[in-house]
Amino acid sequence: MTSLLSLLSMEAPLFALLYAGYRQQNGAALFNTVVAILATATPGAVELALRAQGAPQASFTSLLTLWVGVASVLHCLGMLGLYESLEWWDHLTHTISAALTAALLYAALLVAVGPASGGGTAHLAVATLGLVLVLSLLWELTELVMRGLGKRYGIEPVLVHYGWQDTEFDLVFDIVGAVLVLALDVRLFVPVFETLHTAL
Repeated sequence: MTSLLSLLSMEAPLFALLYAGYRQQNGAALFNTVVAILATATPGAVELALRAQGAPQASFTSLLTLWVGVASVLHCLGMLGLYESLEWWDHLTHTISAALTAALLYAALLVAVGPASGGGTAHLAVATLGLVLVLSLLWELTELVMRGLGKRYGIEPVLVHYGWQDTEFDLVFDIVGAVLVLALDVRLFVPVFETLHTAL
């Protein structure tokens, strides 16, 4: 029941934003919102698939759905104009999204690799930060490619690149989000990967 309420609480605003994108005839916002709706529904879908396979009931869905949903809603609001009207909005979305990415990667590494022999996790934190930076660079590269394709074919790009200074700030706030998670030793999603490890 809690999982369903979490899903509905996040999907409802996303569908409202989808309608807003339609009213604005904003193709990029529509595309991003559809992806966000699917991403937000993914934790619940994974839980249903695990249950169908007879795996123990997952306990991670609500929290993960909420975090994905919040990051998605903020990004979709940005695509509808807040990225242009509020300079700090992009920083906020990158920090929250990178924190989510770091929390998932850190949890995955904790389950897959485990702490060092002395119980330390510094090596996992460094690996997590490195992976977040690589993914951030890939995201920025994707924005550049989308802009190039949009210009070449005369279509609206589904991701928007605002210049090299914006790229630098994006990377900085991606690192900020990851460092916050690692500094606080956030292990919220360890049950996610423990459940997946057991099921697989």
